[in-house]
Amino acid sequence: MKTSITERISLLRRFMQENGIGAYITFSTDPHAGEYVPAHWESRKWITGFTGSAGTAVITLNDGGLWTDSRYFLQAEEQLSGSGLKLFKERLPETPSICEWLGANLPKGSKIGFDGYTTSISIVDDMRAQLSRYEIEAVMTEDPYKYIWSDRPSIADDKPFILEERFTGQSTKSKIEKIRKEASIGKNDTIIISSLDEIAWTLNMRGKDIHCNPLFISYLMIFNESAIIYINSNKLSTPVIEYLHSHNISIKEYEDIESDLKSFAGYNISVSPSINYALFDAASYKNNIKIAESPVTKLKAIKNATEIAGFREAMKRDGIAMVRFLIWLKQSVLEEDITELSLDKKLYEYRSEMKHFRGISFDTIAGYQEHGAIVHYEATEESALHLKSEGLLLLDSGAQYLDGTTDITRTIPLGTTSEKQKKDYTLVLKGFIQLAMAEFPDGTCGTQLDSLARMAMWRCGINYGHGTGHGVGHFLNVHEGPHQIRMNHIPAILKPGMTITNEPGIYRSGEYGIRTENTMLIVPSQETEFGKFYKFEQLTLCPIDKEPIITEMLSDEEISWLNGYHQKVYDTLASGLNQQERLWLKDMTAPIYKK
Repeated sequence: MKTSITERISLLRRFMQENGIGAYITFSTDPHAGEYVPAHWESRKWITGFTGSAGTAVITLNDGGLWTDSRYFLQAEEQLSGSGLKLFKERLPETPSICEWLGANLPKGSKIGFDGYTTSISIVDDMRAQLSRYEIEAVMTEDPYKYIWSDRPSIADDKPFILEERFTGQSTKSKIEKIRKEASIGKNDTIIISSLDEIAWTLNMRGKDIHCNPLFISYLMIFNESAIIYINSNKLSTPVIEYLHSHNISIKEYEDIESDLKSFAGYNISVSPSINYALFDAASYKNNIKIAESPVTKLKAIKNATEIAGFREAMKRDGIAMVRFLIWLKQSVLEEDITELSLDKKLYEYRSEMKHFRGISFDTIAGYQEHGAIVHYEATEESALHLKSEGLLLLDSGAQYLDGTTDITRTIPLGTTSEKQKKDYTLVLKGFIQLAMAEFPDGTCGTQLDSLARMAMWRCGINYGHGTGHGVGHFLNVHEGPHQIRMNHIPAILKPGMTITNEPGIYRSGEYGIRTENTMLIVPSQETEFGKFYKFEQLTLCPIDKEPIITEMLSDEEISWLNGYHQKVYDTLASGLNQQERLWLKDMTAPIYKK
């Protein structure tokens, strides 16, 4: 493998020499700025041998390195061994930025190559601004991996399907009309939609091209009276072709979009800041370009009544699957040899029995004891711990259903827990409940609510490094914007109809991790002389384990909220369970009281 990596790097260097390039940058991205990168665009993995999800490779004619974050320091060090590539640990004070390193290692006048299809315009602008200080130029090249990666996987060719209006609640025609109105599309105007979840939402279609996300690889251009979808036509069934044509949507091959854009003249073309540089460059030839957030981002964030009803039904089925899984886990950990991997498979089995199930919504995080402290831990055959009837298991998982997407985290005591674990568990629960109880005026953004989830921890000198909440798509991406709840400022306003998670946590390196997460819906609360106020409805339906709770640490209001939530969980799920399961759930959701 190591010899193979050095041979691959040599091939890239030959491409660089032939094109007058002093260094080549390979990002961990695809042409659609997606969270999960299809195998066809996993060029950074191929050229470095490093298989982590985040990282940037920079290769010069006689040197090179990989920049990645702390999640992958150990993994990257091992996988880069023998490749000749250095590991650059991001966010450490001694680590130079990519542009700083290039400026120190290349002469003035050098050219840095990048693939325009896998680099967004915002990244290019930032990179060029930084490199200009060193009189180094960043230039778009052809994709070198098209020539040097001989066994490169092809672009996925799974067939997309139409998602019925009984699930979407809105026709494709009405969505396109709203987009035209929001983007002010007139006779000489068009908008390019390149984000795959936005295309799927607009067309009421779903696919299987992207891991965990029901999407299909394509571009969509909307004009004032028509539209064009760019997609590999062999992916389309006759019903889908007829469906698209019925909405006056022409079909062109996926790779035709660049030449088409270069042929357009005199158009006003709207693009998102996340659009890839190759399309931006092609569209800029003879047209006026407007860079603005896609109107689809906000339109799909606010769920309609049908989508909300679907979420509630999907959460109910997911809750039943979770209850059955928890019953199995609590019993089996005493009797069977269970690993972090095997419990993931068991949870998948329970969910797969549910109506409308279409797979997981992200790779399950099952971290037992010290692995729970690794925020994005993913078990492997080599790393998977064997569970014991003691300590804590952090389980973060979710599913895709035709009528909704789920995301839930529970920290599960498998036996005896320490006082330290109980205190941390209760601090997380306090933050979780305080945010869940929030009522806030119209105009509030997630940053203004973030401290509610952290305040109890802060008083104890504790914090966590990730965001507190993210939007959730409707049978789409589990991570959806524009709204979030996090410490750094996110200006997107929270509106009724938006779904958002609530997931504070505490992570003690080498010991354990604790996180509790529900998906919530923003709903109207009240309207007074001071304006409109909103609150959260808990969509996730699953008991929160009471065993590690130190009840004296909870306020009366927090206890009342938890008891009310558990009553809702029982009342909603009981009818879908057998008698034995109902008895177990009855006990798990019984009220708690201060001693």
